[in-house]
Amino acid sequence: MKTRNFAAAFLLGLFSVLTAHASDTPDFEKILKEIDDLGNFAGRDFSCVYTIVSEKPGEEKSVTQAKIFRRDDTDQFVLLILQPQVQRGQGYLKADENVWFYDPESRKFEKSTLRDNVQDSDAQNSDFNRSSLADDYEVSAWEPGTLGKFPVYILDLKAKHDDVSYDRIRIWVRQDISIVLKEENYSVSNRLMRTALYPKYTVVDDRYLPSSALIVDELNQGERTQFSIKDVRTDTIPDYVFTKAYLEQVNN
Repeated sequence: MKTRNFAAAFLLGLFSVLTAHASDTPDFEKILKEIDDLGNFAGRDFSCVYTIVSEKPGEEKSVTQAKIFRRDDTDQFVLLILQPQVQRGQGYLKADENVWFYDPESRKFEKSTLRDNVQDSDAQNSDFNRSSLADDYEVSAWEPGTLGKFPVYILDLKAKHDDVSYDRIRIWVRQDISIVLKEENYSVSNRLMRTALYPKYTVVDDRYLPSSALIVDELNQGERTQFSIKDVRTDTIPDYVFTKAYLEQVNN
């Protein structure tokens, strides 16, 4: 009888431990969706001006200013180069699952991708697109941690499909609010390609946008890119802005 009581008590205790552990595990799907929801503008358009500063050893700093137009409901964006003057009018258009680069000098469109770098910086087209972590990735491992003064969840994400810039990423997410403070991007061979830091956010219509960021090229020592935003708006953008014709006409 004592043996049975001991076994029952042991199983009950084990069940309690496992249940408690399960209840402590974050809802990862919910966290990824919250990151997307807090960074995207569902039901409205979004635009701002990015200043992108690229540094490479032995070269002068390269400064690019670009106007971004986004319509997240239809996953469209336009990136229009304002500065430097020699590249003014160049632009990228994402529409109908395609990304196009337009050069006003040749008046031609070339096929591009979200993986392509913007103006030879470490920033990529995907950095300016809407967030889609919940659709593109699943959590393969996690651990609690601290980054600066913030308790965070450190999440290893594995791509669900091939149509992403990186097969694996690691993100540091604040525990009190689902925003990313740090991100590491890895290749298919598990090589660290980039590290991105997002130290400051700005709140726009209850959405959280990185107001500044630092992207470090982990393959080329000393190469780094910083960007900041200004002139943030959520006004309705005319439909024609998200067309090839707009990039052609805006340069006339």
